[in-house]
Amino acid sequence: MRRRTTALTALTAALLLSAGCTAGEAPSASATTEPRRVQPVAGCGAGAWTDPADLAADRAPARCDKGAPAARPLKKRRSLTLATGTLNAEYVAPVRMALAKGEFAAEGLDVRLKVVPTPEALPLLANGEVDVLWAAPEAAVLNGIAGGFDIRWVAGNFSPDPRSKSGLWIRLRKGETARSASLKGASLGTMIGKGSVIMYPMDRSFARHGAGMDSVAFQQLGSSDVLTALTGGGVDAAWLLDPVWRTVDHDKRYAFLGGQPQGEPLGGALYGPNLLQRDPDAGVAFLRAYIRTVNTYFRGDYKADGAFVAELAKLLKVDADTLTAVPSLRMDWEIRKGTADRLQRAYRDAGVTEGPPVPENRLVDRASYAEAVGHRP
Repeated sequence: MRRRTTALTALTAALLLSAGCTAGEAPSASATTEPRRVQPVAGCGAGAWTDPADLAADRAPARCDKGAPAARPLKKRRSLTLATGTLNAEYVAPVRMALAKGEFAAEGLDVRLKVVPTPEALPLLANGEVDVLWAAPEAAVLNGIAGGFDIRWVAGNFSPDPRSKSGLWIRLRKGETARSASLKGASLGTMIGKGSVIMYPMDRSFARHGAGMDSVAFQQLGSSDVLTALTGGGVDAAWLLDPVWRTVDHDKRYAFLGGQPQGEPLGGALYGPNLLQRDPDAGVAFLRAYIRTVNTYFRGDYKADGAFVAELAKLLKVDADTLTAVPSLRMDWEIRKGTADRLQRAYRDAGVTEGPPVPENRLVDRASYAEAVGHRP
């Protein structure tokens, strides 16, 4: 844990040096500039915005009509670099589809994708070498913002379908049920470190099953080893991703204890100073293209369309059967109120952040996607 804290501190220092700022600086100009003029958008009515405080699991995600919001090309073409940890995951699909369908180009944007792990991408985002980071507000992001970086989470990505069982699974002891299973003293296999947003749903599951973050022994494993460790007895529990969880689904020896909260995205688009301050028009244009792609291609159960699944599988370079083995994601560009606080509480429980919590307005900025759909806060 001491090594992880040291690493996060070092990352924060590196980011500060890259951004040319020091801890304790005032918030960025993006928080103090004059409000932008927001105009109504055709095809984006009342359903294009939902109350951020609505945390209902069955909340319908915001939607405009297909093809809306229409493109509003920038006066001058702009090149943007988007960094992401992978190009093949389904949560990146709207970005890949927007590029393939020319939605970014229609806005006057030339978007280049670059595969970079989040810890390496953060200094690039902070100093303007990267314009967009498609990731999540992980512990390293919070530590960087607490140190003075101008980085904001500006749009969500998805929440799980109610049928999804991607998440925490346990091997049941004799006489245990999913409700009575205890995690106290359990060993847990995961390919994701304690600085990940997944610590938030894990923290909730631990609390429901009599455990705290410090009473569970984490074992970080490779993607191909997590399931083997669970089924082979190497660990008591594991965080299983799509579509791996289907291997133990319906097997009475295992129980699903919970996953990402429904209706609450935990990742999406992060902007740095380029799109927050220097070129907010391009920032709105990027989200307008993303939102239009969701409205046009990722409505409801998009995997019910065989032709679209084939197109998506080719784009992501995955097998079509792998895509359809699990439910469609609920693509959702909005960010819920309080998610930032809940994430930070989990990070503190895990011991990967220090100091007072970062206020929501220093992490979350809903203004760009509100403008894209014509919503006046």
